[in-house]
Amino acid sequence: MINFKPILFTLGLTLSKLALFMWMPTLLAFFTGTPGLAEFLAAVILTHIAAFFCLHIGHKAQFRLGVRDMFILTSSVWIVACIFGALPFVFINQISFTDAYFETMSGVTTTGSTVLSGLDTMAPSILLWRSLLQWLGGVGFIVLAVAVLPALNVGGMKLFQTESSDKSEKDTPRAATVAKNIVIVYLVLSLLCGLGYWLCGMTVFESINHAMTTLSTGGFSTSDASMSHFPNSAQWIATAFMFLGGLPFLLYVQTLRRRQLVLFRDAQVRGFFWLVLVITTMMSLWIWHQGVFPLQDAIRISMFNIVSVLTTTGYGLTDFGVWSHFTTVLFIFLMLVGACSGSTSGGIKLFRIQVATALFQKQARQLMHPSGVFPQKYNGRPVSDHIVRSIVAFVLSYIAVIIVSSALLGLLGLSPLVAISGSITAISNVGPGLGPLIGPLGNFSTLPDAAKWILSFDMMLGRLEILTVAVLFFPSFWKN
Repeated sequence: MINFKPILFTLGLTLSKLALFMWMPTLLAFFTGTPGLAEFLAAVILTHIAAFFCLHIGHKAQFRLGVRDMFILTSSVWIVACIFGALPFVFINQISFTDAYFETMSGVTTTGSTVLSGLDTMAPSILLWRSLLQWLGGVGFIVLAVAVLPALNVGGMKLFQTESSDKSEKDTPRAATVAKNIVIVYLVLSLLCGLGYWLCGMTVFESINHAMTTLSTGGFSTSDASMSHFPNSAQWIATAFMFLGGLPFLLYVQTLRRRQLVLFRDAQVRGFFWLVLVITTMMSLWIWHQGVFPLQDAIRISMFNIVSVLTTTGYGLTDFGVWSHFTTVLFIFLMLVGACSGSTSGGIKLFRIQVATALFQKQARQLMHPSGVFPQKYNGRPVSDHIVRSIVAFVLSYIAVIIVSSALLGLLGLSPLVAISGSITAISNVGPGLGPLIGPLGNFSTLPDAAKWILSFDMMLGRLEILTVAVLFFPSFWKN
């Protein structure tokens, strides 16, 4: 039996918090006299009414959520938040609900794909709302990845629950305390990022917006030119904090609690660091050799774009799709990989690739030594068979979603480049695709409405680790 009342109660709490954050752009419009005051007030009132309705129905229910309830709740929170988060875009930008929902889903999932243009002259209230959506989506997913997904055994995430479950009670704080500490770290890094941008010449408003969309690895900007609009020093700040946003936030908390630098002991962090370093070196030398940029610019631009795509931030800094065929192939690979689990980034995640690599090595040794025993480990801890099966299921479903989505987009008349890169960038929560239409210098506004709904669904699938949503489509899930 599914407990719908507690689910409604939780949705009410989510909408009430969303409505509270809506007051920030509302007050900005009021105090600055810029457009958006009446429209945001209407959105706030409607969201508060919906929140009250959900809370009123569910407040007497005994708050007990089973595994099935958690699966339903996880998807429902993202969908409902996007429906009401889209209202300001409909009211202020006067765009269709399809476009507004696409923009909101892109924001909440920290994807960064956009259907809007003319950002440089857009109402400050709507620009702040876009940034807030990404900032909230980033911290929301970190908490989800740490507290919920491991318990649901989604995509091998239980590996990280196993990693902390056998520690002493004294060394393992409760989930609420961990979530609180993660939010504090997230806030502090956001403030430091904003300060760095301000010192590099951004205005206070630009600094606040870009700090929220950098650390959340979202990629929304206040300018159509994205990061190309700002000085080189701001681009280096963006590179640094995108990198920090791609690291596991739980390790930040552990580093502060133990006062030991545990970050570099983690296999994901070391792999992420070396991947960025090696790919940046290769790409910088290549585009310098090809005469695309001078060496100094080649290092800055290639590292920025590599970290942006690898952390699935999606900030634009020149169209990397036209550098060369070699670099284009590398960027497609980076779109799929993603950064670390427990970060704000999307993609397959490095830990799954590392576990798969270890499995390949184990199988190769087993072939050479049939009688040998080769226990599989990750970060010095054993990896059970059910975690490996979960990872394999996730990767296969990831590839299947890309194939099916690309085929559907192709049926809608989109070119193979747009269909394939659009599917990859949506499921990986990267932001820009490839080509002049949806590449770093374009946007998704010209796509058919059906394509936007497909990509919106892909964004949610990628953000919620696919299997969390996929189980809802099995008839057996709904049986008592």
